[in-house]
Amino acid sequence: MPLLGLIVLSAVRWVMSMNVAVAQSTPPDCQPPRTGEYLVLVRSPTPAAQEKLRRALPPNTNTIVCRYLNETVTRTGTFTQLDNANSQVQSIRSLGVAAFVVRPSTNPQASTLADPQPLGAGYAVLVEYFNRPETAAQVQQFLGTDVGLTSYVQRPYLLALHTSDQNKATETLKRLSDQGFYALLVNSRQVTLIRPKASP
Repeated sequence: MPLLGLIVLSAVRWVMSMNVAVAQSTPPDCQPPRTGEYLVLVRSPTPAAQEKLRRALPPNTNTIVCRYLNETVTRTGTFTQLDNANSQVQSIRSLGVAAFVVRPSTNPQASTLADPQPLGAGYAVLVEYFNRPETAAQVQQFLGTDVGLTSYVQRPYLLALHTSDQNKATETLKRLSDQGFYALLVNSRQVTLIRPKASP
C-alpha cells in the first residue's frame, strides 16, 4: 500500500510538472507601446525561428518573445522615432521574415461604426494596419480589389478577402505575408463588417 501511494504521488507530481512546462512554453502577452513609442515585432512561431532571428540581429539587440494577436512574435526594439523603427523593419524583412511596427492605440474605430453587420460564413483574410490609413491603399493596390474595414476580437482590421474557398484564402494570406503585411486567416463568422471600403 505505501508503494502504491508512492507511485500515485509520483504520477501526480509528474502531471503537475508537465502542466507547469506547458504553461511556461506559452509566451506572455506583448506589452503595448507607450505614448511616443514604436515597437518592432517579428513573426517567429517556433524556437528555431526565434534562434535564427537572434543570430541575424546585432549582438547587443535585446529581444523578447511574446504573444501578439494570438501569434508568437519576437520584440526586437522600442523606438521613439518612426523612421528608425521602419528602418529596422526593412532590414529584418530582407531576411525573408515578416516584421512590422506597432504604434500606440488611438481608438481607430471612432466614427466608423456605421451599420456594422456580421460578415457571414466562410474565410476572412484580415490585415492589421497599425493605425496607418495608408496601409489600406497599399493592400488595395497590391491585390487590385477594394479593401473593407472590419472588427475582429474587438480590434479593427482591413478585410482583404472574404471567400468560401479555403485554398484561395490561404493563397491570399501567403501573398500578403510574403509582401510584408501582417495578415491572418480567420473564421469569417467571427468578423463584423464595418465598411465595405476602408477609405471614405
